Amino acid sequence: MKTKRVLVTEKAAAIIAQLKKTHGELMFHQSGGCCDGSSPMCFTKGDLMLDDNDVWLGNIEGCDFHMSKDQFEYWKHTQLTIDVTPGRGSSFSLEIPLGIRFLIRSRLYSEEEAKHLEPIRIGA
Repeated sequence: MKTKRVLVTEKAAAIIAQLKKTHGELMFHQSGGCCDGSSPMCFTKGDLMLDDNDVWLGNIEGCDFHMSKDQFEYWKHTQLTIDVTPGRGSSFSLEIPLGIRFLIRSRLYSEEEAKHLEPIRIGA
């Protein structure tokens, strides 16, 4: 069985379902800084242009999850779990008007998990 690189909590899955009803298909990109530090940002699918500097890590609740190659080099040894927390982030992510924001929880892979990681894709 392949080790997933990105997981999602039940709370975050419920918010994603709510956002899909309003906005349709969604996508995630792990922000690399600026306004919201390093947080997962949710967009309507196609609203963020991706290129060969982006890495696809997997799919959560039917949504592709990407991050930049530079960030991936830092995070490649960790499994990411998307969660939500109360509070307003300062990003353009779709959940912000709900008074919550997505966040990342991470942990290192075990040696066994690292042997069976799901493959990544470069670009869109």
